[in-house]
Amino acid sequence: MINRIRDIRKSKGLTLAELAEACDPPTTPQTIGRLETGMRNLSLKWMDRIAAALEVDPEMIVRSEDTPAPMVIAQLRASGPEALAKPREAMLPAHIAGEGTLTVLSVGESVGEFRPGDLLWMRQLDGDDVSHAINRDVLVPRPGGRFYFGRLIDRRENLVGILPPGTGQKQQVIDNPSWIAVAEMLVRKL
Repeated sequence: MINRIRDIRKSKGLTLAELAEACDPPTTPQTIGRLETGMRNLSLKWMDRIAAALEVDPEMIVRSEDTPAPMVIAQLRASGPEALAKPREAMLPAHIAGEGTLTVLSVGESVGEFRPGDLLWMRQLDGDDVSHAINRDVLVPRPGGRFYFGRLIDRRENLVGILPPGTGQKQQVIDNPSWIAVAEMLVRKL
């Protein structure tokens, strides 16, 4: 099992000292650091204490080595989605479960109904499941590590039609995409 304390702590903007102080009872930053790095075993008691301090479910603290982590792979801009130079791991919400690879599209600029900072959690679909994604937001790969993003408005055999979220943009038609990921959840900070 892989320990994810550091990833969760950093995603919440906490230092080792702040997390140590938030534990009940408080502990030392060195202890948290040892737990993060695996220098100290993460018992169920520690997992519960740290999860409570991070305000997450204890199951989020660990992840199976066999399950690939969902990755933020692109960022939405006014000109369309752009691939990240270095994809990064996304924090998996406790209530999003199911089959298929999860990917995350982060929003860098306001586009349509999306705001900067939004995270759009998407699940890659098998070919036959694509028809269930009509009128839903999807991410589709294109050559050169780029992407199309928008509302899936049409599917005919190997062709799919995507309507970008910005105003005045034209429909994009993609021939036989290698995969399509449909939006399942929008995460927006308040």
